[in-house]
Amino acid sequence: MLSKEGSLFYWILKHVLVGPWLRILWRPWVEGLENFPEDGPAIMASNHLSFSDSFFFPLVVPRHITFLAKSDYFTGRGLKGWLTKSFFAGVGQVPVDRSGGRASEAAIRTGVRILGDGKLLGIYPEGTRSPNGTLYRGKTGIARMALEAGVPVIPLAMINTYEIQPPGTKRPRLHRVGIRIGTPLDFSRYEGLEDDRFVLRSLTDEVMYELMLLSGQDYVDMYATRAKELISQGKAADATAMVNASE
Repeated sequence: MLSKEGSLFYWILKHVLVGPWLRILWRPWVEGLENFPEDGPAIMASNHLSFSDSFFFPLVVPRHITFLAKSDYFTGRGLKGWLTKSFFAGVGQVPVDRSGGRASEAAIRTGVRILGDGKLLGIYPEGTRSPNGTLYRGKTGIARMALEAGVPVIPLAMINTYEIQPPGTKRPRLHRVGIRIGTPLDFSRYEGLEDDRFVLRSLTDEVMYELMLLSGQDYVDMYATRAKELISQGKAADATAMVNASE
């Protein structure tokens, strides 16, 4: 039986046009499906290794997941821009401005509204794809949304998607992909503390710790955007970089 959530286009893609090919070619496996909520709102928090995450992530779960997609996907020009916009809008993704400041607040408000409608919200706490397969520091917006909406956070780890399509590559390689769904994290005991930045950082770090355990990735306590800057300069973006920064 098809869920009532999501558009017809979403379900055609998942069950007819794209999904069957993904299952045949990459044979995705999933662990922890018993932790996936049958109904009600929740935040699905995932590591972010590849553009393909947003395809394999929804493929293995029975409910529609709404992602907060960067607004660039909806503003392209020409035929390619129109096709990209039509695709992301058709599968129910919501454009948000990721430039920070007021834009970040607007993104949080959008996420809380989606959760208030009883939907599942997919979030990549790192804010961008990992440039080298390492897990980086999470942004606290996920904790704000969880506390304001009063919903659990379910950690979900993508396995091997970096190997099939690291950032910068257009054609994915054939390599089996996995998804591990962790135990829901209940933050209801912190109700009313959504403006406490220390609480938000602590809860976000807890989410990232669970993602580290599920994914087996190395973790570095710096933002992925900073890691990209260091890598572009030919510098290390690992624990060594953190030690050097503190000296």
